[in-house]
Amino acid sequence: MRLTLAKTTLVVGALVAATTVAVTTHTPDAAAAGSGPAWPIDTYGTTRSTDNVVLKWDEQLLSTIRAYPPQTGPTITARALAEVHTAMYDAWAAYDQTAVGATPGAPVLPANGSAADRDQAMSYAAYRTLADLFQWQDSTSTWYFPNKGAYKTPDALLRSQGYDPANASTDLGTPAGVGNAAAAAVITYRQADGSNQVNGYVDTTAYTPKNTWDVVKDKWSWQPLCVLTADGIKAGLTDPFPTTCSGPNYAIQKALTPQWKTIKTFGPEDPTTEYPPNFAPPGPNADGTHTQATADIDNELAVTSNLSDTQKMMAEYWADGPNSEFPPGHMALFASAFSRMKGDTVDQDVKLFFALGNALLDASIFAWTTKFQYDSERPTTGIRERYKGQMITSWLGPKKGYGKVPGERWLPYQALNVVTPGFPEYVSGHSTFSAAGRAVINQFFGTDNFNAKVTLPAGSSKIEPGVTPAKPVVLSWKTLDAMADQAGMSRRYGGIHFESADQQGRALGALTGLDVWQTAQKYFKGTA
Repeated sequence: MRLTLAKTTLVVGALVAATTVAVTTHTPDAAAAGSGPAWPIDTYGTTRSTDNVVLKWDEQLLSTIRAYPPQTGPTITARALAEVHTAMYDAWAAYDQTAVGATPGAPVLPANGSAADRDQAMSYAAYRTLADLFQWQDSTSTWYFPNKGAYKTPDALLRSQGYDPANASTDLGTPAGVGNAAAAAVITYRQADGSNQVNGYVDTTAYTPKNTWDVVKDKWSWQPLCVLTADGIKAGLTDPFPTTCSGPNYAIQKALTPQWKTIKTFGPEDPTTEYPPNFAPPGPNADGTHTQATADIDNELAVTSNLSDTQKMMAEYWADGPNSEFPPGHMALFASAFSRMKGDTVDQDVKLFFALGNALLDASIFAWTTKFQYDSERPTTGIRERYKGQMITSWLGPKKGYGKVPGERWLPYQALNVVTPGFPEYVSGHSTFSAAGRAVINQFFGTDNFNAKVTLPAGSSKIEPGVTPAKPVVLSWKTLDAMADQAGMSRRYGGIHFESADQQGRALGALTGLDVWQTAQKYFKGTA
């Protein structure tokens, strides 16, 4: 049975609601998070001296991702989260009497170790996995990259815990050996998973877009754009509509990881559809007449025609572009903040982040499978082609407000060196990631209550600095569901996605997260 969108959305909600109490591993007092004044999530989002080892290494992973924007992106970030946290979980499970490792070849020990042994093993597991995923120059203290400040290197973090990065032993009689062995098993498994990590994630599927940056042959298919580079921004260029596209100031987008569908999922996958069981996205042009796609284009133009400051800041807050932790990492940030606010133990967090990381990886696999199956156009192509030669209302660029332009010069509210992501539109990755993350966090804490907020100061916009917003903007979320929905809607405000891609991404992500959580229980209970 394949569910239609409406039925899928309803069934997802019913499944999540029906299973929350049954599978939660958290204490019932988590419900208190939804009562009283909203708590400021931004003040809980940074590392603290009291952080447990899982939180420390999660932040180390995210800071490494921020340092390597050209080598990462949403899919690669999701895979890194799954890989690091699976290695840490496998190292932890080796010391647990009930839980079992999730990776072939994961270490198994005959007896429990001390809490210090488990922390050391998890630290080595995270460090070795990071070393395989990223290359960095060893430093005893910090590294630095523009606009983000100084960060500890993985080497420095390991040394600060009293451990030696040179200790590569796999002797299971030592905590370092357990951690290194756990990492080795995950690395071996992941290097053959189809991502082509060892060759820099180069596409192995020979995907070629139907359109070029300057010629649209199929207006219903994805079009790579010519976008400003960092060099172009430094040179003071601001034209998002170049007549020629050449370096170093401009570059043509390349499709990000079209090979992602080849990666095996952690949770269940229907081999006949390559989606979660009982689900198949209908696509943006399911009726064959482009009726829905046309309606999406008209709706998106209306949504973006005159954004308020709050809508602009929603688009920016959730943008998660280069030099950020990307959309999957944003869910990890929320999980970390919620963990700090609740005072979780390391035994709780290792399970939370293991399930969350793998849910985000599965979300990336299913979303990117969908993207390249349907190869659909972004609003930049859809609106410009549909309204070519007509005068429409558009954002005019940073600090220029809104005004009338020919349809072919429509511009989304995005940084001029981004404009629109470099891969097909349907489904929304933001919607899929946030709904998958919401499902896991909901299951772990046993409640949808969230009651968090973030305050964005006046003038803090990166796109329109000093101008937007005119007054401080507070984004708040009573529930995790509201948080995930806002993440999806933000991409429509930013001119990145259509309504269908948002709504159907939410349904896909919710099912994905729930399926992964239920699969993770088997490892926690030792029945896998």
